[in-house]
Amino acid sequence: MIVDARGLGCPKPVIMAEDALNDVQEGTIEVLVDNEASVRNLKRFAEKSGFYSEVQQQDGYWRVRITKGYACELPESPEKEPSEKKELLMIIGTDSLGKEEELGRKLMMGFLETLKVTRELPDMIFFLNAGVKLTTINGDAVKILKEIESMGVEIYSCGTCLKHYGLENELKVGYRGTTNHIVEGLKDFRKTVWV
Repeated sequence: MIVDARGLGCPKPVIMAEDALNDVQEGTIEVLVDNEASVRNLKRFAEKSGFYSEVQQQDGYWRVRITKGYACELPESPEKEPSEKKELLMIIGTDSLGKEEELGRKLMMGFLETLKVTRELPDMIFFLNAGVKLTTINGDAVKILKEIESMGVEIYSCGTCLKHYGLENELKVGYRGTTNHIVEGLKDFRKTVWV
């Protein structure tokens, strides 16, 4: 069965894949997508569901094959027990802290700098809404965030938000992400903090 999810943003490709797999007792589906964020989300969905997946890149799109119904074991992480949750997911939904924008931008820079210097770092930072400006067009923030990323923090920016602001080709740190990161974060992390 082929599921054509090209041109669709998050979380549509995963929803379509799940619907198709619900109709299959045992076998393989192929999901066609045209962005790497969807590829990563489909692979993560397959892994968490106990399905096997493989990816093949074509001309301008990817084929993600997901196989259901055969005995599969999820790989165990060498660092953590499979049931152990990560500590902290931070979601940043603005490029300014507080109502006064000029002051708020200075405060945001101070906040990011303090995270870096004190090493009080989350496991993952997800930027959405105007927060995606920090990973794209704010050069000072990008510099700090690259240092934070080098310390082991995963950084994602909402793909829909990047598109809304016309910043899809401006991402300078981290990866394009989807709302799946937030939904999964609610159960995969011990604590979620919104800024």
